[in-house]
Formats: sequence, structure tokens, C-alpha cells
Amino acid sequence: MEITFLFTTAFIVGLSGAMMPGPLLTADIYSSAERGFWAGPLLVLGHGLLELALIMALLAGAASFLVRPAVATVIALAGGIFLIYFGFTMIRDVLTGKLQHFDNQAAMTIERHGTMHPVLSGIIISAANPYWIIWWVTIGLGYLTMALKSGSLGIVSFFSGHILADFVWYTAIAYLVSKGAGFISPRIYQGILTICGVFMLGLGGYFIYSGFIGLPVMNT
Repeated sequence: MEITFLFTTAFIVGLSGAMMPGPLLTADIYSSAERGFWAGPLLVLGHGLLELALIMALLAGAASFLVRPAVATVIALAGGIFLIYFGFTMIRDVLTGKLQHFDNQAAMTIERHGTMHPVLSGIIISAANPYWIIWWVTIGLGYLTMALKSGSLGIVSFFSGHILADFVWYTAIAYLVSKGAGFISPRIYQGILTICGVFMLGLGGYFIYSGFIGLPVMNT
């Protein structure tokens, strides 16, 4: 049950982040138009390698620290607050019309890296994105703390769900761009974002509840 919960929620939260307009989505569109379909999966590969290296670094030096009850509580509260913030922001932007469809945010930055191999682009663009760093020191750490309760299988389940979300979304966009097909309609796009935003609000509440009652985020 815990493993399924980790995988499923990591996938949905990961999909919520992947769908938001930003540098990596722009790079996916740009690279797929220039190089074809495989640029999308290769971009996700670079992104995933960076995240895997970060997880390994965090666990190598912080695993014993992260499982302490007081630390787990603080991380759960921080992760919950940011989940609620991101969820609220997502719903607000949809309702106000700010997120109507894909945009070309950071297009100039992406164009400067257009000649790079997509794997390298995925690494550099992810590392240079301040929101990626904020996500990992708040929500990401919360998930790692939760996953540690289930050992190595928990870590694998979390990372698999998280990176699968990126792979599914960016690969789908790469396919559409490479085939010259139109993107999904704005109404469907906004609907999916709204659902993801509501889910993030609920999960954020769960994180905060777990922190306030002083219990591990998840029992084993």
C-alpha cells in the first residue's frame, strides 16, 4: 500500500510540475522541432540523470538525519506548505486565464543551447532553473523522507513515479511537435491543470497533518 501510494502520488505531482510552462517544456518543444521525436526522451534522460545524482547525494550524506522524527516533521510541514502554494498558484493561474496554453517562456535561453545534445540540455536547463532547486529542498525532501520509511523499494517507487511523469508528458509533446500535430485544446489543458492543482492541495494538507501530529509521514 505504501509503495503504491508513493508511486501514484509522485507520478501525479511530477505530472503537475511537468505540465507547467517553463524552460524544460520550452526546450522540449524547440528540440523536438529541430531534431525530431527522440529529442524529447533524451531531454528527459538528462533531466532524470541530474535528479538521480541529486537523490544519491542527498541519501549518501543525509539518510540517517532525514529519518529523525523532529527532522521528518519539519520537512513534512515545509513540503506541505509548498505543495499547497504550488497547487493554489496553479488553480489561480488557470482561473485568471494566465495559463491558457503553452508559452515560449525562456525561449532565448533555450535557443542559445539549441546546438547542444538534448541530454546535456536537459541537465543544464534543469540545474539552472531556480524552481527545480526549490522543489527539491521542500517537496522533494518531503518525499525522500517518506520513501525512506519503506527502504530502498520506497526510494525506487518514488523516483520511478516522478520520472515516469516527466517521460510521459515530454515524450507526448515531442511526438506531437515532431508530427506537426496540434497541441491539446486549451480547455482540456486547463482542466488537467486544475485537477492536478486540487490534488496538490489535498496532498499538501496530508503532509502538514502528518507533521503536526508528530508521527512519521507514513507508517511501515
